[in-house]
Amino acid sequence: MKNRAGRFISYLFLLISSLISIFPFYWMFVISTNTTAAANKFPPKIIPGDQFIANIQNAWENADFIAALFNTLIVAGTITISQLFFCSLAAFALARLQFKGRNFVFIIIVSTLLLPPASPIPLYIIVSKFDWINSLYAVIIPFLVGAFGVFLMKQFIETAIHPELIESAKMDGARNFQTYYRIVLPIIKPGLATLAIITFMAIWNDFVWPSIVLKDQSVQTLQLAVRGLQNAYNRDTALVVTGAFITTLPLLAIFIPFSRQFISGLTEGSVKG
Repeated sequence: MKNRAGRFISYLFLLISSLISIFPFYWMFVISTNTTAAANKFPPKIIPGDQFIANIQNAWENADFIAALFNTLIVAGTITISQLFFCSLAAFALARLQFKGRNFVFIIIVSTLLLPPASPIPLYIIVSKFDWINSLYAVIIPFLVGAFGVFLMKQFIETAIHPELIESAKMDGARNFQTYYRIVLPIIKPGLATLAIITFMAIWNDFVWPSIVLKDQSVQTLQLAVRGLQNAYNRDTALVVTGAFITTLPLLAIFIPFSRQFISGLTEGSVKG
């Protein structure tokens, strides 16, 4: 009886947690299928309406989503690929190569995660000195390597790859990069998948930094395009939520097929030993 009661409570908790997690997406969909007047009613409507296609067409006409999608894919794709390579390479060196100051270097890298919110100010000054304002360089180059990616991959490598494996590769005459490319990379694929999803989603949803350095509509990302749907003279809630819903769909399409690799990478990298 105790086991049954425990299972029931566990399943009930999982069900409630799942509903809480899914509800924001459902609510976003409901608003995007109704008019703004219907969305602002109280009590609110919880059943989807019939205005979804009309709202999508309206959002598409009021914002250049094609150009914004192209810009976002360039930015998110470039940063993700770069972080996968450089973060995993740096993590391999910090986790399995012996050199002086290794721990100090790692502490310096991780300490950058503690930088205050004022850090965009010096970053903006540097970007403006290079004349990258209103250029995709401004949102790509500063994030080609990330401290979190190095930390995550270092933990994963220390968990998944034993030092004896690296030593045996050295005894066979493999150089450090050969060891990284032929031995380390195939083993850390779950960790790379996790880092790829986290990085891609973070860059895809980034709003603050692009809003600072990207002013021209031709270089705006999706989040800025959604922001452009609402201004001081336009309070169309359904239109804005529809734009947000459009930008969310690609993330779901990426996350759902790779959810197992994402969870595997997090669990394997979180347990050391």
